[in-house]
Amino acid sequence: KFKQNPLLGRRQFVLDVIHPGMANVSKKDLATKLASMYKVHDSQCIQLFGFKTAFGGGRSTGFGLIYENLDKMKKFEPKYRLKRAGLGAEKAGAGRRSKKDTKNRRKKVRGKEKTKAAGGKK
Repeated sequence: KFKQNPLLGRRQFVLDVIHPGMANVSKKDLATKLASMYKVHDSQCIQLFGFKTAFGGGRSTGFGLIYENLDKMKKFEPKYRLKRAGLGAEKAGAGRRSKKDTKNRRKKVRGKEKTKAAGGKK
């Protein structure tokens, strides 16, 4: 089952893989194989997920998306799948623990010292 989705700029399909004697097939191998089959210029535009191995092994079923270009992929794919593909941006800012520490240091002082406690401009 292969479906064109022009609004999202992609082709979507259910992927059945037969792999006797192997536990599983890596998504990277499948992506390169699909890229050659469907003449995709960049195998990074292929997103594979949701693979379930059939009971007894030897066969897996999953879902695949082939985007027209990386811009469309970045626009429509969820952040966690982009991060999985190695395209997600890193989160900036202090971590949860350090934010709490600065908040609690700020509670202990009054007035202008609050900025010093927060580690602001000196």
